[in-house]
Amino acid sequence: MPEAPEPTGSPARRHVTFPSAGATAHGYLALPPSGRGPGLIVIQEWWGLDHHIADVTDRLAREGFVALAPDLYGGGVAHNADEAYRMMQELPVGRGVELLSGAVDHLLGRPEVTSPTVGAVGFCMGGGFVLYLAAADPRVSAAVPFYGVIQGELPDFSGLRADVLGHFGENDNTIPLDGLERLRRVMREESGVEPDFRLYPAGHAFFNDERPSYHAESATSAWQSTLGFLHQRLD
Repeated sequence: MPEAPEPTGSPARRHVTFPSAGATAHGYLALPPSGRGPGLIVIQEWWGLDHHIADVTDRLAREGFVALAPDLYGGGVAHNADEAYRMMQELPVGRGVELLSGAVDHLLGRPEVTSPTVGAVGFCMGGGFVLYLAAADPRVSAAVPFYGVIQGELPDFSGLRADVLGHFGENDNTIPLDGLERLRRVMREESGVEPDFRLYPAGHAFFNDERPSYHAESATSAWQSTLGFLHQRLD
């Protein structure tokens, strides 16, 4: 069924499939109004590729990026925290990184993408995957984890080539500040990359405007700095 006409300046949206990790993966792609731009991977929270992640992907496309949100759950979307936790646990980190690297392949192979590398932005579980992906794939040159949750051991950062801008809430009980300092130290020692970690007067998931955790002032500040960071490194 054809999509309804969109207002001028809205991104062109489509669902795409691509080979990844020995299977067919799915994703949500949004193109900028110009039709071309730097490539950007958007990585879901533990809820799945839901309305919020699709909306963020659209917003990034409106800012000039060819934005792709891979569906790491194969169509599943959690409706409560217990279900989200189970779905996250059922996705091994290595498998997730394989799927995401396939998404990088797909994005860099698209004629609309003008950049030789891609950026990666992710939230919660997806923020952790931003770091795992950037550590494993040197084609990621700009990494932006929002309150990224690391599952298990820290990545091996020796192959990290991306600049890193991270956004974290001061009141986020899932990411203790001492753990954040350890992450900074290990990243610096193993890769030579000095991450720019920024703290906000907020808790976990402060960027998600569809949840009670949303903190507008922090979200706005993090969004503006993210856009500047991505344009500087990908344009």
